[in-house]
Amino acid sequence: MTDSLKEEILQILEKNSRLTPADVAAMIGAGEEETAAAIQALEKDKVICGYRTVVNWEKTREERVTAQIGVKIAPVRGEGFDRIAARFSRFEEVDSVYLMSGSSYDLILTIGGESMKEIAHFVYDKIAPMETVVSTSTYFVLRKYKDHGVIFDEEKAADERIQIMP
Repeated sequence: MTDSLKEEILQILEKNSRLTPADVAAMIGAGEEETAAAIQALEKDKVICGYRTVVNWEKTREERVTAQIGVKIAPVRGEGFDRIAARFSRFEEVDSVYLMSGSSYDLILTIGGESMKEIAHFVYDKIAPMETVVSTSTYFVLRKYKDHGVIFDEEKAADERIQIMP
């Protein structure tokens, strides 16, 4: 299968991972077996790293808090940010770790918890005491309007501006 067809498969599955290989094959005009083999190869090569369900937790009884933590790092010579980023990645609470540019923080962590207090404890118990961490800044997500390409409450996303008459 060509690289361009593999990229099409990735674009399709990124938007809807519930599609079957038969569905994807029909969409790209390829054979089902060839498509299934390509998907399997992409999983084996860690190009496809997992499948997720996007949940709007506000519509459940589950209390969830999401925060983004900016972390300023003193990089280790010869390792840059990789060692500390890998260490952050191993924490169960951490959903994502990004190396940033154009920011006063080197890494941005996205974490989830049951309360703001739980996230605060995570920051000052596990992140702040690390020897290479210079400073942190925690930003709590108050509401999600769009996550992983999915718009929550699409009907509210319409233009709600008030028209002012002259």
